[in-house]
Amino acid sequence: MLTGERIRSLRHLLGLSQEQLAAAANIGQSRLSEIENGRLDASNEILERIARATGTPLSFFEIIPPDIPLGTLRFRKYATARRTEEKRIKALYDEAYRITADLLVRAGYDGPDLPMVSGDASSNDIENLAGQAREALQIGGDGPIRHLTRACERAGIAVVPLTLPGEEDEAHAVGHFGVSYWPARHEPAVIGYFTGGPGDRQRFTIGHELGHLVLHSRRRTAEDPENEANLFAGALLLPRDRAVEVFSGSVTLSHLARMKAIWGLSIQALIMRGSHLGFIDEQRKTSLFRQLGARGWKKNEPVPVHPEEPLLVRKMLDSTYGPYVSEPQIADRVGLSAMVLRSFAPTAA
Repeated sequence: MLTGERIRSLRHLLGLSQEQLAAAANIGQSRLSEIENGRLDASNEILERIARATGTPLSFFEIIPPDIPLGTLRFRKYATARRTEEKRIKALYDEAYRITADLLVRAGYDGPDLPMVSGDASSNDIENLAGQAREALQIGGDGPIRHLTRACERAGIAVVPLTLPGEEDEAHAVGHFGVSYWPARHEPAVIGYFTGGPGDRQRFTIGHELGHLVLHSRRRTAEDPENEANLFAGALLLPRDRAVEVFSGSVTLSHLARMKAIWGLSIQALIMRGSHLGFIDEQRKTSLFRQLGARGWKKNEPVPVHPEEPLLVRKMLDSTYGPYVSEPQIADRVGLSAMVLRSFAPTAA
């Protein structure tokens, strides 16, 4: 049964249908279905065929994956995202979490010192919690966060890029931006984000997932967790006291573009932040978004924000396995294809 589940996870991980995997490994589809459903055992020959066809080490099929219930994962996603895509995302994140959590434990990280909310959280509470999170991440003052990813990594929160083969913008491909999980205060916390988009989207996604860690790791019944996480990300990246300065005077697209360069927030996120705090009324918000659309800036904003590069997972891999163990050997030891492992922990350019 476990082997069948691992084969199914591998299919989801690689985005393959049962028919595609059966054809690639030269196995009858009905036989593969019986194996996946636990009605037949997978012989060593079949596992070897699947391993060769997918570039996956045999050790993958021997691993007991982490027990992460789908309902406990938190996603930042499009409203139109298909629920069926969550299977692929969960399979990808499961592998990222099991490898990264093990590395964090080996490296001696004792879970992040973030606040963790168990009761109700008002908008004002979320503003205050974002300030507490800044302190926990040792981000000085209330100014712009120069490198949010590095701040997370210093606090022991692993940030892992999630890459889908053949997709230039994975977020658009699967309808999701990020995913996160923090099972308990002294357990590892891992944030995954889909690559390929602009840096401002990546930063907001990481802030959004931090919001989930703080607000929803213990609260499973929040009325609108996605909106709460968005509010948290805005408050984290642009604190309320500094927003007074940003939105003083005339708020134009040109002004917001200048603020984007300073704060690393998209123009659209700045508009929503100003609206939430009451500095931009509904009429002005509608007008600004119409201007964005007229200029073609909704999908392609000016003022590029460069993506942040995670380093922690790669450093932990190098430290754990040493300089003389090749990447294919490491991949075999962790039970994952070298291609997928490399996507989780890219080498520095």
